[in-house]
Amino acid sequence: MSTPLEDYALLSDLCTGPLVSRQGSIDWLCLPRYDSPAVFSALLGGPDDGRWQLSVVDGEVVERRYIPHTFVLETTWRTPTGRARVTDFLPLVTERADLVRRVQCLEGTVEVEHDLRLRFDYARATPWVRVVDREGSRALLSLAGPDGLVLNGPLLTWADDHATGAFDAHAEGGAGAPAPRLTGRFRLEARQSLDWDLTMFSSYEDEPPPVAVDNALAATIEYWTQWSAARHVDTGYNPQVLRSMLVLRALTHARTGGVVAAPTASLPESLGGSRNWDYRYVWLRDAALTIEVAVAHGRAHAAVPWRDWLLRAVAGDADHIQIMYGVGGERELTEKVLGHLTGYEGSRPVRIGNGAADQYQADVVGEVMIALARLRDAGVEEDEWSWGLQKGLLRFCERNLDRKDNGIWEMRGELHHFTHGRVMMWAAFDRGIRAVEHPHGLDGPLERWRELRDRLRVEIEERGFDAGLDSFTQVYGGTRVDAALLQLPHTGFVAHDDPRMLGTVARIESQLVDAHGLVHRYRTDNGMDGLAGDEHPFLICNFWLVEQYALSGRLGEARALMDRLVGFANDVGLLSEEYDPVEGRLIGNFPQAFSHIGLIRAADAIAAASRGPSAG
Repeated sequence: MSTPLEDYALLSDLCTGPLVSRQGSIDWLCLPRYDSPAVFSALLGGPDDGRWQLSVVDGEVVERRYIPHTFVLETTWRTPTGRARVTDFLPLVTERADLVRRVQCLEGTVEVEHDLRLRFDYARATPWVRVVDREGSRALLSLAGPDGLVLNGPLLTWADDHATGAFDAHAEGGAGAPAPRLTGRFRLEARQSLDWDLTMFSSYEDEPPPVAVDNALAATIEYWTQWSAARHVDTGYNPQVLRSMLVLRALTHARTGGVVAAPTASLPESLGGSRNWDYRYVWLRDAALTIEVAVAHGRAHAAVPWRDWLLRAVAGDADHIQIMYGVGGERELTEKVLGHLTGYEGSRPVRIGNGAADQYQADVVGEVMIALARLRDAGVEEDEWSWGLQKGLLRFCERNLDRKDNGIWEMRGELHHFTHGRVMMWAAFDRGIRAVEHPHGLDGPLERWRELRDRLRVEIEERGFDAGLDSFTQVYGGTRVDAALLQLPHTGFVAHDDPRMLGTVARIESQLVDAHGLVHRYRTDNGMDGLAGDEHPFLICNFWLVEQYALSGRLGEARALMDRLVGFANDVGLLSEEYDPVEGRLIGNFPQAFSHIGLIRAADAIAAASRGPSAG
């Protein structure tokens, strides 16, 4: 059985996001970026697919936590002879990719043990490893193709079961040899500590020197704590909201401004199933929603790099806008199957890349326009490039006004007019109109945009609402609902307490809420999404229902559901994409930006409703 997702913690240097298990195994690490090939792929296979386990011999984990308001992880071990603390972090002070692991003996004596298995390119490349001398110390150098890793710290050696005689830990500069497994045991007494630093570099360049661990640790803690100290909204769920804000920051690439949906790939929506997708890319929708919560929590300035990323990604080609891009704005995200990996809990195929990048999803421009309007209203000034992009996006909407799409959930079946997508198109024109009408000094074809917005409203109310069912519908002409309909009030198309919205909520409760009281995205039993299998309750949809309850006078129900949902987070406050209420397990890519966005918005809605006339 694979390590449960709730046993993993995230590390971040604002460039990548490895996962480290409660037992000290780093089973997923992509270098140097979130969407780079993985060096450790055990998460999607087994130990031989790459991992770095650092454990305390004969020990048990008695505590695990982030240093408050950071992504510096501390794990405390207890053994019959002593206690030790392992500190794992990615330094934020270097222009390179480092992973640092520090072990401190707190009392008595302890032994720590390593099991390091290096695999490059999703375990498709096995590196050569040799020992190099470095000004009186030794390090392990691993090379494969363009990639190199150097491990500084007390020297590990070739495991006995893989010894070939080609590796000589005592030879000057040792001969190169494949290194499937490296191990080492080290004894520490009270107040002693040892550090290991794994650094990536280009194999054709000189290996970098070791990081100054004390300075890097102090600077990393200082960065995260200062970032966390910025103004935030008091919601009644402050610890959960702050950790969620930190997760969104951790998934934002510091240099490009791109916000990835998750740091992982191919974690299944159902264990053993085939709904396994790569989420290490920048979805315009997810990033736009991230910007909205950033603005709501006083961090509009932090959202500007994403707007700049968007300008570069779309550039002068709004006619061919994609729903997602690579972290740097790359367009080519070809979906591939890694047949050699067995998958998390046997869930195959294991996919990298994402074919949904080629889909047309009608809602995306609306999401982007809403987010940019929030930035504008927060005082971030437009320039000719940013406003020019938005006008280009609205021209794209007009050209695709009658086109069917794949919907917000990236269905791979028949195309439809999804009601949610049509409302988002309405919102796109609405935000363009507001920008010109308000004193922002912006220009645009105001009358044409009004005409299109009004046309969409009439169409949606005639074709996207079924009076007999007293509900908006998932698609034009359909009878089913979709949890995305909970987002209609967020656009301003309809109020939370509008009778049509209340009727829609009633249908969602009857069709999509399961026996455990949790919301699914949509019904999968008719094959409409073109995929085999099923999935679990989708967490952001449940947070959307909290938001709807809170803002439509059902505050008690909102709080009750919210308290359940925040309880699904693991011990360090992380949420995945979905939740299995039967097994009590986190499911899907992890941690998921969508889920943490939903948590923040739900908390904000409860706080707003609590201050309003319906509080109590």
